[in-house]
Amino acid sequence: MSQPRSTEHDIHPLFLQRWSPRAFTGEPVDPATLLRFFEAARWAPSGYNAQPWRFVYGRRDTPAWEPIFGALSEYNQGWARGASALVAILSRKVWIPPGKSEPQDIATHSFDAGAAWASLAFQATLAGWHAHGIGGFDKTRLREALAVPDDYAIEAVVAIGKRGDKAQLPEALQAREQPNQRLPLAQLVAEGRFAFEDQPAA
Repeated sequence: MSQPRSTEHDIHPLFLQRWSPRAFTGEPVDPATLLRFFEAARWAPSGYNAQPWRFVYGRRDTPAWEPIFGALSEYNQGWARGASALVAILSRKVWIPPGKSEPQDIATHSFDAGAAWASLAFQATLAGWHAHGIGGFDKTRLREALAVPDDYAIEAVVAIGKRGDKAQLPEALQAREQPNQRLPLAQLVAEGRFAFEDQPAA
């Protein structure tokens, strides 16, 4: 059993409550609940207010589920099949700024999409749900399945659900089914110049 999460400085408990389980109950999630999560993401910070993030979702037991689920790696399919919804996170790589007529690159499209994803995850936590980001999937297959244009990057897939019994997971994953720790601030923050050494994740 891991030690309870703790902080070096006082922060809101929400930041410790949010974590990424793999065991989900599979119970249905209604569209209104999901839209609340996306609403939180809509208000994420964005460079030049370009708002490049886009979300394509599929709820379990609906036709929209399979195109996303089918693109996941076999390993991730093994646990994500218990989720209530899967969300593909995209980011637009170009836009036409106000007063311009030609498309320009959005240098921060992935950075901004990450901020939107975090907002979604925190709102899900507040509502009693969990969101688990997934990087293991076939981008080409997902792009084709969802008809994603080339000027959009496919950033990640997110599994959303209510936490379930870890006994449903393979034994190797059961041992990992708990909130993990973080590196100490001293390994993440420096004043004035780069002063970091690569360290293993907690």
